[in-house]
Amino acid sequence: MEKLQELLTTELNIIHTSKKIEGIIFEIILNHIKDMVFIMKVEAGKKFSYLFANEPGLKHANLTFDFIGKTLEEVLPFEIAYPLQKEYEKIIESKETVKFFDEISLPDGSKIVGESFLTPVLNENNEVHYVVSVTRDITSTLIEKKRLMESEQKFRSIVDHNLDGILTVSLKGIILEVNPAASIFTGFTGKQLTNRSIFDLIPDQEVEDFKELFLKTKYGFPSESLDCRFTHRKGNNITIHVKTAPIVINSEIVGIYVIIRDISEQSKNAETIKFMAFHDQLTGLLNRRALLRDLEDNISEAKNAKREFALLSIDLDRFKYLNDTLGHILGDKILIKVAERLSEISPNNCTAYRQGGDEFIILLPETDRQKASRFARNILLKFSSSFYLSSQEYYISPSIGISMFPNDGRDAETLIKNADEALFRVKEKGKAHFQFYRSDMNSIFKNVVELETLLRKAIEREELSLHYQPQVDLTTRKINSFEALLRWNNTTIGNIPPSDFIPLAEDTGLIIPIGNWVIDTACKQIRDWSEKGTEEYRIAINISPKQFQQHSLLSIIQQSIEKHCIKPNLLEIEITEGAMQDTKDTAPILSGLKELGVSISVDDFGTGYSSLNYLKKFPIDVLKIDQSFVRDILSNEKDAAITTTIIHLGKSLGMEVIAEGVETEEQAKFLRTANCFKAQGFLYSKPLPAKEIEKNYIR
Repeated sequence: MEKLQELLTTELNIIHTSKKIEGIIFEIILNHIKDMVFIMKVEAGKKFSYLFANEPGLKHANLTFDFIGKTLEEVLPFEIAYPLQKEYEKIIESKETVKFFDEISLPDGSKIVGESFLTPVLNENNEVHYVVSVTRDITSTLIEKKRLMESEQKFRSIVDHNLDGILTVSLKGIILEVNPAASIFTGFTGKQLTNRSIFDLIPDQEVEDFKELFLKTKYGFPSESLDCRFTHRKGNNITIHVKTAPIVINSEIVGIYVIIRDISEQSKNAETIKFMAFHDQLTGLLNRRALLRDLEDNISEAKNAKREFALLSIDLDRFKYLNDTLGHILGDKILIKVAERLSEISPNNCTAYRQGGDEFIILLPETDRQKASRFARNILLKFSSSFYLSSQEYYISPSIGISMFPNDGRDAETLIKNADEALFRVKEKGKAHFQFYRSDMNSIFKNVVELETLLRKAIEREELSLHYQPQVDLTTRKINSFEALLRWNNTTIGNIPPSDFIPLAEDTGLIIPIGNWVIDTACKQIRDWSEKGTEEYRIAINISPKQFQQHSLLSIIQQSIEKHCIKPNLLEIEITEGAMQDTKDTAPILSGLKELGVSISVDDFGTGYSSLNYLKKFPIDVLKIDQSFVRDILSNEKDAAITTTIIHLGKSLGMEVIAEGVETEEQAKFLRTANCFKAQGFLYSKPLPAKEIEKNYIR
């Protein structure tokens, strides 16, 4: 380099003066150096002109054959020349080698990272006369360095943030490094543990066992032990789960990782864990897992001793309403109180369980039906007393379904299912009482869940239909109106009574899509009969209370009327008195129906509350006398008086009155004498499919 500096200080053509020197330089620069090399001459005004460039430099800078003597600004684009100029200017002031990095774009569009060294060549006046620039491609080096750094960081992250303690140990057992978790487990700081023998942390009586584990790992076999102890800094021993793994570098084992996990609390809390596995966390009662276990034991014992036992499935009435109204915190407190009360009233030989939610089960061993009945009555009696929470009084009633072993099931699943089935029947019939399972409960369908599944698919499978019962004019015997009644004929199990599937539809919310289907089907039927007959026929459809609360009810009815192009007054909407209890919400809905032009009738009139008040407030067109009054009008003076009163009341208010459930000519005669307008019942016709109605009544 000194010879090169001496030669370069003479003048621009000094390189060409010696063929020998030229050969040496070209041999080194052109044939042996892959770096980009430029020799620049310093001109006046801090200008730098090209004096030499080797082959890699020429290709990178894309220099033309006449680049010699030209400056950076003349050869390179401004965005490249400007930052280079700034770096070159630094060397004039410092007269020392300048190092910098830059990103270089190659002709093929790719980019590399270059590391450049600018070395000054001074003249006799100690001025920078030439600058030698050497640029090296360090892209792959940086990539590898970055990869190694990321790999190291990933490894450190795994170690430092691991919840397990990790100790890096030499083959002689000296601790070289520990992570934070290891310090927490042992109570020693990282500094206190480093350079200490790991065997010092093992109780004396267990050192040999640990050395055997350690030795095995030294020969390349990872090991673990669930029965190992470390001595804590405070002197007590902690139970740990230990794993050992060899540290392998270049195929050579250079150390051992010792991975520890403190399981002291797990050992201490084994009984607690077992308790939690079989008990409900909220109430402390045994859970479903414990129920299945105990049921299996009781079934086995009862079979051997040929004894009976009872299973009581208990559900709290209206608990969901209380939970939603009062909030889940208070709801949980109620469940705790219920669990306490069930535990108090249970005899010593029976067990209470919480299934989940507001469902409880009581297992009564060695119990016959009579004892089970007494126990169920006792539960109902105890729950007649109120619950006090947050200075408030609450009444909660249970519904109870009972299954008996072995008559109602010989395995746990069947006994639970049948007790639940009996419970469902209780809820269906009014709640707050108990019922034993009967085999005929499952005669139509296996269980409520299966029925719900089938009901969800009933519309798309076209299993639902409407049957129509004629409403007869008692004076002329003419028929111009019908009540539509929903029927379900399942393809697998046949006809299912409305009393079975309508309550289920109400509970599950399926009554909404089913009710919408009824509205559309009835409107279509009105259109078909209007096109086929010479007269107009009105069809009455029942709207359930839940459907009546639907905000989109008016638009759904209007859309069906417009879709089938029918007269609105040919559609009659039947609602029960129960649906009208909330007068604030009911009034706008009924007013909207009247604006649409549909008829409104009150079904089962006289069986609810405040009936006269409803007649005063709402735009009612038709009153329907419930069949419970009609059935005994000939033998019961009160029923006869109520029926006559309803007829006179309706007529005086300008309403049409229809009597339901007429089965005898004598009943019809009574109604006719009382000036009842219409009647329907088996005396005239049972509900019939549309085709039979068309055949017999449509003219």
